[in-house]
Order: sequence, then structure tokens, then C-alpha cells
Amino acid sequence: MRKSLAGLDPRPSVIEERLSSIGRIIPVTGGKGGIGKSVMSSCLALCLRKSGAKVGLLDLDFSSPTLHVILGAPKGCFPKEEKGIIPPELHGISFMSMAFYSGDRPAPLRGTDFSNAMIELLAITRWGPLDFLIVDMPPGITDATLDTLRLMKRAQPVLVTIPSRLALETLRRMVRMFQDLRVGTLGAVENMCRDTNPLVREEMARLQVGYLCEVRFDPSLEGALGDPQKLLETRAVRDLEPAVNALSALG
Repeated sequence: MRKSLAGLDPRPSVIEERLSSIGRIIPVTGGKGGIGKSVMSSCLALCLRKSGAKVGLLDLDFSSPTLHVILGAPKGCFPKEEKGIIPPELHGISFMSMAFYSGDRPAPLRGTDFSNAMIELLAITRWGPLDFLIVDMPPGITDATLDTLRLMKRAQPVLVTIPSRLALETLRRMVRMFQDLRVGTLGAVENMCRDTNPLVREEMARLQVGYLCEVRFDPSLEGALGDPQKLLETRAVRDLEPAVNALSALG
């Protein structure tokens, strides 16, 4: 008995306590890479903060984190160590990323190594009271997706896709997985739209997933990366407003 108790990992219960004062945990996920998921995560966090909500933003893409670039994190920005780690604030958002520790070095974690790193990060991060924690997920159905659902039991994903049959095919599988696991999604954002195409709307309706909004392709978005004020002024963010309003209404 003593041996079996010694083998128990206390960190999941610590994670539950760390997340207990967070109102909504929203992983932003999608079936493919390159669909603008990280930009959508950042813009959702910035817009919710602008509306007056207390917001945290977590980058779980360990192999290629980019949120610090999108938010324009200054040099010297680093978490504070105090009975764990306290995320620094960027533009009023509590922000945490593996990039603080890996720098420019790759972190090619896989399998149990990835899970252990994720568990450790969640266990030591002290978020404090938040209305929303936005989580930028790695693309696809991976260990990160399953671990997030296991460790963040109240997680309610927002799905990001583009008007592409290939992206939609992968997203369809992800939706079915969430449904099999009885995880409720908050809806889908269709990104990088160039013209009116009913494909995504029709498929989300068939899968009984809410369609949050259509974000048109915005050539000014690239130049706004690294400057949150400019990001908030882009057409893409204006298009994202229905999704922001829907999330804000959740309270």
C-alpha cells in the first residue's frame, strides 16, 4: 500500500486547485496547422480584455510557440517565481508560454515527455482569479488535446477552420471526438475567407456545432503582428466581434 501511494502523482489535483478560480477555460483548436489559430487566440484574448474581462492566455504549442511574437513580448519579460510561477502581464493579459524557458531553441517533445512538461507547467502556474483562460493548442488531434481535456475538466473548445475541404475533413474528425467524449464546444470560427462559401456553415450545422463568425482574409494582419493596438484595429478583429460577444455573454 505504501509503495502504491508513493507512485501517485499529486500534480493533477494541484492543477485543479490552480484552475479553480477561472470562470471559463477555452482551448482554441483546429485540425490543421497554418489556419491562423494562434492569431485568433491572441485576438480573442485582447478583445475580451478590452471588454473589461480578466483574461489569461496560455501557449501550449511547445514545439513552435508564437504568441509572444504576436503580442510583442519585450526582452526581459519573464514569469515571477513565488510558490510556483506567476505569469507576466502583457497588455493587461496574464500570459504564459514555454517560450520563456526554451527561447529560440526547439522543444521537440513527444508522448510522455510532452504530457509531463504540460502537467508540470499547469501545476506550477499561478493564474489567480480570471474570467477567461484562452489556451492556444497545437494543431490536430494529439496528446495535447487529450491531456487538455483530462487536466482541464471544464474546458470548452472554440474551433478554428478555413474554407478548405481538407481542413474541414480534419475538423470533422475532431468534432466527432469531442462528441464521443461528451465535451461541449462553444462554436467554430471560419478564418481567412476570401468569398462567400456555405461549405463550413453547412457542415457545422450538420455536426450541430455553432457557427460563431466568418473572418475575412486581411492582408493588413501580418503587419500588425507584434503590436496589439494595431491588431485591434484590423478588419480581422472587427470580423471576430460576434465570437467575442458570444463568449462575453457566457459570463
